[in-house]
Amino acid sequence: MRLFVIARHAESTLNELSLVNGDPSVPVGLTERGREEATLLGLQVANIPLDACYHTRFARTRETAEIALAGRDVELHEEPLLDDIDVGELEGKSIEVYRAWKRAHTRDDRFPGGESVNDAARRYAEGFARVLAAPHRHVLLVSHEIPLRYALNGASGSDQLDGPVRNLVNAKPFLFTEEALGRAAERIAALLDTRSSMA
Repeated sequence: MRLFVIARHAESTLNELSLVNGDPSVPVGLTERGREEATLLGLQVANIPLDACYHTRFARTRETAEIALAGRDVELHEEPLLDDIDVGELEGKSIEVYRAWKRAHTRDDRFPGGESVNDAARRYAEGFARVLAAPHRHVLLVSHEIPLRYALNGASGSDQLDGPVRNLVNAKPFLFTEEALGRAAERIAALLDTRSSMA
C-alpha cells in the first residue's frame, strides 16, 4: 500500500509574529519551538519506511523536513506547486490584514501583485497529482496549512475547500492512502470547475 504523510511545516519566526509570507525568496526559518516540533514529527514518522520527502520552495518546509529526517537516508524533492499562496503586496503584513482582505474579496480576486485563492487551489490539485504520479511508495510531504486543509476536506468529500477542517497546527502528520490523496486532488479540481461553470 502506498502511504502519504502530509504535515504543515513547524512553527516559523513569522508564525510567532502573526505575519504572512507568500514569497519563497524571503528567508523565514523555524523558531526554537518549531525545531522541537520538527524533531517530534521525526519521531512520529520514524517507523515508516519513507523513500521520499517533498517540500516546497519555502525554507521553513525544507528545514522542517531536514530536522524530521535527520540521520535517515531519504531523498528530498522540491515541489513548487504546493507553495504557500502568493500574497503579493500583502507580503509581511499581519494575519489580521490578510484575513480582512480575504473577507472583502472573492476567491477569484487576486491579491494585489499576487495570485487568487482559487489560483493557488488549482496549483495544489496539480501538485498533489504530481506527487501521486511519482514512483515513490512511502512519502513525507511538508507543506503549508492551506494545501493540507484542502487535501483533508477534499478527501472527505466536503462541498467546500475551507471546511469542515480548518486552522491546522504545525508539524502534525496526517495520513493519506493513494486513493485518499487522489480523491483529494480530484475533489479540489471539481469544486473549482463547479464554481467556474456557475460564474
